[in-house]
Amino acid sequence: QVQLEESGAGLVQPGGSLRLSCAAFGNILSINNMGWYRQAPGSQRELVAAAIFSDHTTDYADSVKGRFTISEINAKDTVHLQMNNLQPEDTAVYYCNAVIWTGTSQMLREDEYWGQGTQVTVSS
Repeated sequence: QVQLEESGAGLVQPGGSLRLSCAAFGNILSINNMGWYRQAPGSQRELVAAAIFSDHTTDYADSVKGRFTISEINAKDTVHLQMNNLQPEDTAVYYCNAVIWTGTSQMLREDEYWGQGTQVTVSS
């Protein structure tokens, strides 16, 4: 079993910064990708940023390009999301997401995991 542990959320004024972190724990063989989604009240969950561990590439929502940066710490099964110039429209519950291989050489499986979610509020 795998668990995702999120940290770093909180309240910040417009123009401020926060850093979210997500660490994966458990019987992990390898990680395909890790990233963050968010869901604001009355809205659908949307991808914010993702790190693809196999080729070290990243993907971002258009709304956060140039403001948010995701970085992977492969050896620690961790990603950080640095969020700069935060705006009120960034207010949402942020969820860590990961696609992870677990098991043994005789039985491998690939599953998607979600964190519990953490609140980011941008307000003056």
